[in-house]
Amino acid sequence: MDLIPTLFGLAAGAIGGNVAGGMMKSSMGTMGRSLTGIIGGTGLAALAPMIPGLGGMFTAPADAGFNVKGAVAGLLSGGVGGGVLTGILGMFNKA
Repeated sequence: MDLIPTLFGLAAGAIGGNVAGGMMKSSMGTMGRSLTGIIGGTGLAALAPMIPGLGGMFTAPADAGFNVKGAVAGLLSGGVGGGVLTGILGMFNKA
């Protein structure tokens, strides 16, 4: 597992969670939104390679170095997964 795409995914999950929670006006607070975003982004990143057509995007190359495709995949899966989980939990935790 490459560390840079993972860190991008974690950060994108936190951002996606905060954006979704802010749009829904949930009362989770910044820390709660960030944590649910990170968890949701990590969950989608773990499940995304199992989705047909997305498997090749999440595989690491054989050589060492920065993997742009993996970084973009981490950003997308982190942001979307974080936003979705925070949105779901935010529906139950409105201010």
